Amino acid sequence: MSPRRPLPRLLPLLCVAALPGVAAAQDGKPTINPSSVEACALVEIDAQRLACYDTAIKRIAPSTSEADAAADRAAALAKEQKEQSAPPEDAPLRERLRHRAGAMFADDDYDAVRANAGKGSLLDSRWELAADSKLGVFQMRAYKPVYLLPAFWTSKKNEMPSSPNPDNTVTTPQDLQSVEAKFQLSFKTKFVENVFGNNGDIWGGYTQSSRWQVYNGDASRPFRETNYEPEIMMVFRTNYALGGWHGRMAGLSLNHQSNGRGDPLSRSWNRVIGMVGFDRDHWALTVRPWYRIPDGNDDDNPDIEDYMGRGDATLVYSNNGQEFSLMGRHSLRTGDRSHGALKAAWGFPIDRNLRGHIEVFHGYGESLIDYNHKATYVGVGISLLEWY
Repeated sequence: MSPRRPLPRLLPLLCVAALPGVAAAQDGKPTINPSSVEACALVEIDAQRLACYDTAIKRIAPSTSEADAAADRAAALAKEQKEQSAPPEDAPLRERLRHRAGAMFADDDYDAVRANAGKGSLLDSRWELAADSKLGVFQMRAYKPVYLLPAFWTSKKNEMPSSPNPDNTVTTPQDLQSVEAKFQLSFKTKFVENVFGNNGDIWGGYTQSSRWQVYNGDASRPFRETNYEPEIMMVFRTNYALGGWHGRMAGLSLNHQSNGRGDPLSRSWNRVIGMVGFDRDHWALTVRPWYRIPDGNDDDNPDIEDYMGRGDATLVYSNNGQEFSLMGRHSLRTGDRSHGALKAAWGFPIDRNLRGHIEVFHGYGESLIDYNHKATYVGVGISLLEWY
């Protein structure tokens, strides 16, 4: 292959770089200040080309509150129109049924406005909820935070993991150190868009987190625990208010989580998870109750719900590059079956896309192998992606 073949693909980018409208910001990061709309046509990356066009025409996107207000007005007008066109109560039954069916499946002039409720909000930026926010299928998207914590300390090592299933109980202590490394990778992609009219998307997600005894040279620096979590999710846009919060989304997912190990260290479970999401200003709240699908007699961890919980809630604050999150989960039982966990995390900018990441976890189930082990964990490192 000729080494000159890639030139046609690079030529548009080189042309853009040569334009007077493309400058470098003080931090060295390229900043597009196009002198014309035509210059933007040379940008190959879709997201950058759209940002270029918006800058060229000096477009100011409506705020989330404006999108919400427009959606509320459209809903009120649609209701008024429906009431005005309704047949009288003494009209024939056939006519009244035809009107109701038509109203249920109508594609009126207000649908597009209502479908953009919440555009620009935190949850919209993460799940492409508004009609104009949707970016198509089979494109990689951020899901959960992506980070590397070179220092991850625990207050109590779990050297003999146990389970009510005797086949999943370790009898010989493991040689572990209190300080290890932890990293997490996570992404999602959309498989199907707008399943029901202009709403309802099917996503696939994958998250992997590893705990690595990298400083434990005596034990050959093993990976102590890796959790694999694929899932498929159906997500819907919603639009309602509850105590000053906006209900933005609802969903249902099928989730599998396991550590991919053999007995006695094998741990796994399958869940059906419900999701509802709310946001306001710089805050977002996601609540997830779940139901565990029984594993039968070969259950690695039959009491996992009493430790890892039957639901969780995550509250996130994001503003000016600073992001704080708090996750809590509980078994929703009392007495000896009452267990749970809290995790707080702070993400902050260091340089350009590089961010610092600090997290503190206390309770049960920091990982699957530790599902019934209570300890405090503190991690310090860097992240490439946070929640928002």
